[in-house]
Amino acid sequence: MSCPNPQHDHAHCTADLIARAERTCEIRGSKLTGQRREILSCVAERHSAVGAYDIIDRMAERGARPAPITVYRALDFLLAHGLVHKIESRNAFVACSHSHEGHPTAILICGTCGTVAELDAPEIFRSLDARAKIQNFCSAQILIEMSGTCGSCRGKN
Repeated sequence: MSCPNPQHDHAHCTADLIARAERTCEIRGSKLTGQRREILSCVAERHSAVGAYDIIDRMAERGARPAPITVYRALDFLLAHGLVHKIESRNAFVACSHSHEGHPTAILICGTCGTVAELDAPEIFRSLDARAKIQNFCSAQILIEMSGTCGSCRGKN
C-alpha cells in the first residue's frame, strides 16, 4: 500500500464508483438519489476516511448545508449497498474501491498520511469464520482494520 501517485486520476475513480453505485441500486430496485450521489462523491473524493461532519462541510461549500441526520441516513444506505465502509476506530467512512459481493474485507489505514486501502484475503476470512463457528458464533459482518504505515510514508523516513 502506498499513497496514490500524484498523477492519479481520482476523478476517474469517483466516476467508476458512481457508475457502480447506479448499477447496484438498479439491480436492487433502490434509488441513488441526488443527495446520496453527492454524499458518495464527497466520500470518494479522497483515498482517506472522512467523517459525517466533514461531508456536511464539503456539501455546504457547494450549496445548501444538509442536516446531520440526512447525511447519516445516506451513509447508512451506502453502507447497506456496499458502496462505503465504516472505519469504526475513526468513526469515519471510506469509499469501497471495488465490489466485494458481500464478502468481508480488511481496511489498511496509514497513520501518517491517512490513506486507506482495501485488502481482500478470502482465505483468512474463511478461516476466521470457521474458527468462530467452532465457538458457536455466527458472524453477521466481518471488517478488519489494520493501522500502520504505507510504503510511501515508510520511504520518506
